[in-house]
Amino acid sequence: MKENCISACIMTYNEERNIERCLESVKWCDEIVVIDSYSTDKTIDICERYTERVYQEEWKGYIGQRNALREKASCQWVLFIDADEEVSPTMREEIQKQFARDPDLYVGYEFPRQVFYLGRWIKHGEWNPDVKLRLFKKNRGRSGGQEPHDMVIVDGPVKRLRGKIWHYTYTGIEQQIETMNRFTGITAREMHKAGRCFRWTDLWFRPPFRLFKALVLKAGILDGRRGVIIATISATGVAMKYAKLWELRRDQADDERKLAAARKGPKP
Repeated sequence: MKENCISACIMTYNEERNIERCLESVKWCDEIVVIDSYSTDKTIDICERYTERVYQEEWKGYIGQRNALREKASCQWVLFIDADEEVSPTMREEIQKQFARDPDLYVGYEFPRQVFYLGRWIKHGEWNPDVKLRLFKKNRGRSGGQEPHDMVIVDGPVKRLRGKIWHYTYTGIEQQIETMNRFTGITAREMHKAGRCFRWTDLWFRPPFRLFKALVLKAGILDGRRGVIIATISATGVAMKYAKLWELRRDQADDERKLAAARKGPKP
């Protein structure tokens, strides 16, 4: 494993709209590693212009795919960056200065992520600051968390830098809602698998509190219409997550009743 060099690791699927911007922002790294989940657009062609280390593998979930990327990195340091993200010049310069001094003082570095949404940078609310640990020593960190929200877990000290990850998130409200629908389904299934019980209080109280937190406690209202849209859709997502958990619990109970009735057999 090469010491004090950085592997930029990216997972992709049909990202031709974003991937070149992302790749341009990490071409200063010592290597770029891409795992693609069999894209049907021009993603692979674009990636191959920047690196020979492009792999195609079946989707293993966000956590599984991140850990597969980590394993393929040949450098001591791993930088996770999403296809719809960009390493800002300030972030790059800060990393390079840190590595020129003594990178081994820490096993990981985290960065604030700023979102570009509906034509503007979001400066308040739950989306800002959105701090992510993305640069870490390969042998001291791994991806964990709960699907679909993976996180890097490291064994050792972490330093927060000021340079930003720029996140070019949803193309519009429709894509945000589609993503929310997919993510809430994944989260509900993970909660159900873990044995989480449905409580009506979660469905009644958590969505309005999420709205209040985003708009007032996190000052999302200062982002104007965009802040209200973000907070409203996020609160709706909370309601959807618990509603889907209730549906899964209901379906499980129905299946158990049918199975118990089948075991008893028909009444004489």
